[in-house]
Amino acid sequence: MRRYDEQKQELLEVVCNQCGRALNVVDGCLKEGCFHVDYPFGYFSRKDGMIHHFDLCEDCYDRMIGAFRLPISETENHELL
Repeated sequence: MRRYDEQKQELLEVVCNQCGRALNVVDGCLKEGCFHVDYPFGYFSRKDGMIHHFDLCEDCYDRMIGAFRLPISETENHELL
């Protein structure tokens, strides 16, 4: 869950939707790993037209993918922004 200062358009807070832990935000910049999702559901879904938004800290992300029956695929990103 993200909260912004509407006037400054600055990130104020990021809270993990799973565990409720506040992630480290300094001067509008998120300073730790976070899995952020903005997923628009499309046709043929029970959530057609809905957009779901959530954030997971790295620990909760690791627990989530650890429960997958099939492992995730990984590639290396050579350009870190």
